[in-house]
Amino acid sequence: MTAPWRILSLPPLGEDLVRGLFGSFGDTVEMVFPQTRDRAGLLAALPDAELVIGDFSGLLKLDAEAVTAAPHLAFVQMPAVGTDSIDGGALAKAGVPLANTAGANARGVAEWAVGAAFALCRHLVWGDRHVRAGEWPQAELLARGTREVHAQRVGVVGYGAIGAEAARLFQALGCEVSYWTRHRRDSAPVPYLELDDLLATSDILVLALPLTDETRGLIGPERLALLPDKALLVNVARGGIAPDDAVLAALESGRLAGAALDVFDEEPPAADSPLRAHENVLLSPHAAGGTTQSQRNIVTMLLENVTRAVQGHAVQNVVNGVDPQVRRR
Repeated sequence: MTAPWRILSLPPLGEDLVRGLFGSFGDTVEMVFPQTRDRAGLLAALPDAELVIGDFSGLLKLDAEAVTAAPHLAFVQMPAVGTDSIDGGALAKAGVPLANTAGANARGVAEWAVGAAFALCRHLVWGDRHVRAGEWPQAELLARGTREVHAQRVGVVGYGAIGAEAARLFQALGCEVSYWTRHRRDSAPVPYLELDDLLATSDILVLALPLTDETRGLIGPERLALLPDKALLVNVARGGIAPDDAVLAALESGRLAGAALDVFDEEPPAADSPLRAHENVLLSPHAAGGTTQSQRNIVTMLLENVTRAVQGHAVQNVVNGVDPQVRRR
């Protein structure tokens, strides 16, 4: 009889939830969970792990040391699109495929980006805050400068599933939309611009690309300075792409009239972070993709890929260039 696959599932996915999801697998798998949600708990659980379901919060990072601690590791599945908390290169050197749930939350994140743009254009959060405080700042709100979204030029940085869907939604609203990505898409229905040209012509800049060594700090002070005066920033990518201090400086200089941030350099940002107190910033706890539909999509893709792995079929959505055929070690 073939030994069951030993699957290590990392939090924040709850143990009861995961056991329920994999209950139908019977004795073909053995579910394991770290005893503590810290580095020590992770390293202690890795030596016998064959499959790992990653920590989408990024707290338990699968770095090179962790990969070395898992000699039997054959496959890592992230229950998310982002994989920046995992050393894909170290896994590749070990011959271990790393997969994500590409596209699972594309519509949810894209809708958040559009909703955030509406909120910034009309100062919805600012108005709500002041009315709740007992004020009636009608004239003050109008004096801040209100805009209709359809009249804005939108630049989308990154043209994967999320960027493409955001571009489509903004275009459907009547916006003039352009995009930049590291690998130009000849079939894209919106025009491609070089990055600096894109920034110079974007009233609303939407960031929707992964954090890599290449993209870290990509939208720093120099590039933010290229934006038109009073531009708006919507970041549904990762905080390190547009560093928090650069965004804050652009807000204080007036280059940015507002920013909607779902992501930050460190999550959560420090309690005394100036971004928390800035009245022109819409803050969100990295939840742009957190819709019921997106979560269902992620669970479905996770189960399908783990099923493929334990049944000997090639897995899907491998992002680190390794052969998708999972092999026990």
